[in-house]
Amino acid sequence: MLDVIILLAGFVLLILGADKLVDAASSLAAKMGIPNIVIGLTIVAFGTSAPELVVNVFAALEGSTEMVLGNVLGSNIFNVLAILGVSAIIYPLSVKTNTTWLEIPLSLLAAIAVLVVANDMLFDNAAADYISRTDGMILLLFFTIFLVYNLKIAQNNPADEEETKPYTYLKAGLFITLGLVGLVLGGRLIVTSAVSLAQAFGLSERLIALTVVSIGTSLPELATSIVAVRKKKVDIAIGNVVGSNIFNIFLILGVSAIVTPLQISANAFIDIAINIAAGMLLFIFIFTGRGRQLSRAEGIVFLVIYLAYVAFLVTQG
Repeated sequence: MLDVIILLAGFVLLILGADKLVDAASSLAAKMGIPNIVIGLTIVAFGTSAPELVVNVFAALEGSTEMVLGNVLGSNIFNVLAILGVSAIIYPLSVKTNTTWLEIPLSLLAAIAVLVVANDMLFDNAAADYISRTDGMILLLFFTIFLVYNLKIAQNNPADEEETKPYTYLKAGLFITLGLVGLVLGGRLIVTSAVSLAQAFGLSERLIALTVVSIGTSLPELATSIVAVRKKKVDIAIGNVVGSNIFNIFLILGVSAIVTPLQISANAFIDIAINIAAGMLLFIFIFTGRGRQLSRAEGIVFLVIYLAYVAFLVTQG
């Protein structure tokens, strides 16, 4: 029970810390004359991925490599199958041309990239499968390309501005400090309590990471997408999820592998395959039905697949 309370407290600190850090850093950047486009694509985008990043860095430092990969893959699977599933059920999701032909294929490419960099035994006849520091650097290079692409797209769409809060320099500095403390403390609590829970119940770190930890760290994306859908801003809902998935693999998995090379277990390839299948299904569903959109029926299919996947994980133990 204590571990459960610590885990929940960690999630609260993590998400509140990320929220305050984003608000304060955005306000400070606006006061310094940094364009809204740059704020939105750097501070805000990094902020929504901060929970996964912090948890993964702590997990990597402690050698919990199953939790590192499980959190990234679990978050991506949850993002597509659960968040987009729920969002599409609330209101059908229309997809922009850029998202259809560039961002969704890129997120699918990122999913396939994990399969490639993790398959040392198949491609190099190695004794074990690892995502090495070199692999991590390659993923970060892909992330740099994605960031440059986003900046170019945003320059052609100056209407998409980011709202910032009118904090004073002192207040912004205080909230940045508190946000960082919340992130670090929350991330630490989540990793230690999740490992303890896994040991106490005889569960694998992989199962805890793919379910409890990944869902908890994906709460900012869930909240953002549901709010966007309720306001009929459906392009934001799907763009938020696809962008987060690209961040998770190219940035977060890249940084995690640089911190500690990740040994890949045989079971992890099931999750890698599900992640690829979810990306492929998203791309296919966009072209079924009327126009480029994700319908309510397709949202239900996504949600059913996710629940079946979780049931499968639980039966595996």
